[in-house]
Amino acid sequence: MREVAITGIGSTPFGKIEGRLGPSLAVEAANAALLRAGVDRTEIGALYLGNFMSGPLSGQEVLAGLVAEELGLPNIPCTKVEGACASGGIAFRHACLAVASGLTDAALVIGVEKMTHASGAQVTSALNCAMDNEADGLSGLTFPGVFGLMWRIHAAKYGTTRDQVSAVVMKNKANGLKNPLAQMGASLTLEQIRQSAQIADPLQLYDCCPVSDGAAAVVVVRADRAKDAPDLPIRVLASAQTRGSPRISNQAANCSFDANVAAGRKAYEMAGVSAKDIDFVELHDCFSMAEIIDSEDLGLVPRGKGAIWAAEGRTQVGGEIPINPSGGLIAKGHPVGATGVGQLYEATLQLRGLHPNQVKDAAIGMTHNLGGTGVACSVSILARPDA
Repeated sequence: MREVAITGIGSTPFGKIEGRLGPSLAVEAANAALLRAGVDRTEIGALYLGNFMSGPLSGQEVLAGLVAEELGLPNIPCTKVEGACASGGIAFRHACLAVASGLTDAALVIGVEKMTHASGAQVTSALNCAMDNEADGLSGLTFPGVFGLMWRIHAAKYGTTRDQVSAVVMKNKANGLKNPLAQMGASLTLEQIRQSAQIADPLQLYDCCPVSDGAAAVVVVRADRAKDAPDLPIRVLASAQTRGSPRISNQAANCSFDANVAAGRKAYEMAGVSAKDIDFVELHDCFSMAEIIDSEDLGLVPRGKGAIWAAEGRTQVGGEIPINPSGGLIAKGHPVGATGVGQLYEATLQLRGLHPNQVKDAAIGMTHNLGGTGVACSVSILARPDA
């Protein structure tokens, strides 16, 4: 398999973007990525587009071919990738495999979602398509309900407190204030979080990522073509994908996702690194408790210590393992299909030393994208050329 690298990157802001549809957002992000990819768009040999809800929310499928037409791409394979909230990360893995295997020398990855035009009931119904509605759906569970239950179990096992979990919220919201693409950054106090509306006890309003619109794109090329790009190429050391149970009732451990653990293990093996080598991570904090569980599953934080480390400042920029320096989903928002590609955009900026909330001397970074009740997970490890 050939070595691959990220060259061009592009992203819209994440948030409420009025007056524009998903394809328009996707084209904007892709054009930005193609502009500085070091390859002409006629050399793009495949397009993989991550999207989850364009059908039920906008009545529009065939997004990959539609966007390719708008971009003026050649007559190439164009594939829409769906893996619930992990759609973008999985699309990236497909692109890496296409280039690494020699099927093409360059591939374009886009993630996009348009959500804010729909009602809360419509968005909830569409999101719930990511669970087994013949099993968990009949119980009345929603995703906030699932993570609320996980919080209860984590607290019973490890003594996790409201204020410890709030440290995750305060960190990510504060990080978002430094990121121009994050439209939900804020400076919050413990009391403000305690007083916020209940969503699914003990989850409260600020524990939840906001519904958002947005798109992001990256161009993946074979490593020896990366030197033609105007910006520092970023090596792809690993991109792993795993499956977990589609049913929350089948999870082996209620404070862990098997797919997380397996994807992290595979990515470390592929990259030839360990968790201790990771300088920062952009991970899937759809809820505050998700960041705690994910960080533990990936071996970045000791089991049961995720909330404690956040409260002690060890996951802040400048801490032992900076988590979500971009602000994560809690501050950026979660345009479902775009999230995984947006993480890769943020990680590439970090490794180029250009991020507005820069981690000092960042050389190796990780992205993590989780879908549904742990049914799909994508973990990628990126590195500077000299790492």
